[in-house]
Amino acid sequence: MESRTEDAPRQRKIIHIDMDAFYASVEQRDNPELRGKPVAVGGSRERGVVAAASYEARKFGVRSAMPSVTAKRQCPDLIFVKPRFEVYKAVSQQIREIFAEHTPIIEPLSLDEAYLDVTENLQRIPIATEIALDIRRRIKAETGLTASAGISYNKFLAKLASDHNKPNGQFLITPRMGPSFVETLPVGRFHGVGPATSARMNGLGIFTGIDLRNQTLAFLQENFGKVGSYYYAVSRGVDDREVRADRIRKSVGAETTFSVDLTEFDDLAAELEPLIDKVWRHCKDTGGRGRTVTLKVKFADFEIMTRSRSVATPVSNREDLKHLSVALLRNEVPLPKPVRLLGVSLSCLQNEVEAEPQLGLPI
Repeated sequence: MESRTEDAPRQRKIIHIDMDAFYASVEQRDNPELRGKPVAVGGSRERGVVAAASYEARKFGVRSAMPSVTAKRQCPDLIFVKPRFEVYKAVSQQIREIFAEHTPIIEPLSLDEAYLDVTENLQRIPIATEIALDIRRRIKAETGLTASAGISYNKFLAKLASDHNKPNGQFLITPRMGPSFVETLPVGRFHGVGPATSARMNGLGIFTGIDLRNQTLAFLQENFGKVGSYYYAVSRGVDDREVRADRIRKSVGAETTFSVDLTEFDDLAAELEPLIDKVWRHCKDTGGRGRTVTLKVKFADFEIMTRSRSVATPVSNREDLKHLSVALLRNEVPLPKPVRLLGVSLSCLQNEVEAEPQLGLPI
């Protein structure tokens, strides 16, 4: 007989699904001539950055966000392919429909990954690893693509597990395994620990999960603020975050790399227009509204500068978004170096119905 009391929380079953080299795999699926070859989606031979790389390209060290010229240097046979985001979105929707046959509690992180809470699932399959296997089989059968899965009792460990047997594999981290599994991981592998935070931790003598676990809560909060509590918990295999089916993106952005470097304000301001259109189109489609506008500038020597401005109430129309974006650019004129890339993003997003109405931005 089950000894769990009626008030005790039920052990959660979380699956993290991550498509394998998603954009590049779609391109290889649709163009047989690309199969088995190193492929980079986005960028070009001379300019731009890699949006995604096939596993054949990754063997040469090619990674997303890498400058195209660097990627080409590391892999001379690299094939650049223009991204087809409408196709990727359509495939992503196919995959979401497969998820929805198992659970309504789906938290998408991007087009190619999501968390699923299958503690109570629609197929009434008692074992989460079987659900993950079924989902991966369906994805392969219906899209021709492979996915990897991580299964665990919380989101942090499920995401770690999905990386463990990539590509086209899955891995289970049980409650008994959780704390010990984290011990030997480099802190850079922890979700939420980026390169800057990892370097800061290393400077404090924190290199692995066990090093992190050996720190007091007070020490972590003193050095990392509120997120110190998160580091303290996950170093012990603890993560109480729920899978949120109503999760909205915290930010939305667009950027473009120019075919030639630009120096004049008018030329740069003109290039902002399609970026503002793209960001505002997403806001209109999703009902999301944000309070912080960020301008990203990448110079010809690859140095990156960002400038942000926050307003008291969410940006409510395209003209206000344009006003803020152009003002951020104008404040930096004259720019110290030629510009190769511009980006605009809107963050601190919330649903439109939650946003307070505003009459316009103060000039």
